[in-house]
Amino acid sequence: MAELLDADSVKNAVAVLDGWEGGPDAIVRTVGLQSFPVAIAVVDRVAVVAEEMNHHPDIDIRWRTLTFRCATHSAGGVTTRDIALANRIDRIVADAS
Repeated sequence: MAELLDADSVKNAVAVLDGWEGGPDAIVRTVGLQSFPVAIAVVDRVAVVAEEMNHHPDIDIRWRTLTFRCATHSAGGVTTRDIALANRIDRIVADAS
């Protein structure tokens, strides 16, 4: 099982991520994209990455606004797997913008 990050480690990690916030329980990022089809394309790309990593975010879709929530449910909070997934999500969002 992945080891939980402490509050300071999570704080330091989100400080270098693009638009993420949160604490030891979960990290969250909300993004607004140009259109609904672009938002769904981002979700599709994140889905492929999540499957590759065998680590899946919670995703809320509201028209062209997406909210990603990363936490390792089996560990009960944020682990390095969540930070790695957040980095991948950041690259996908940047490519779509």
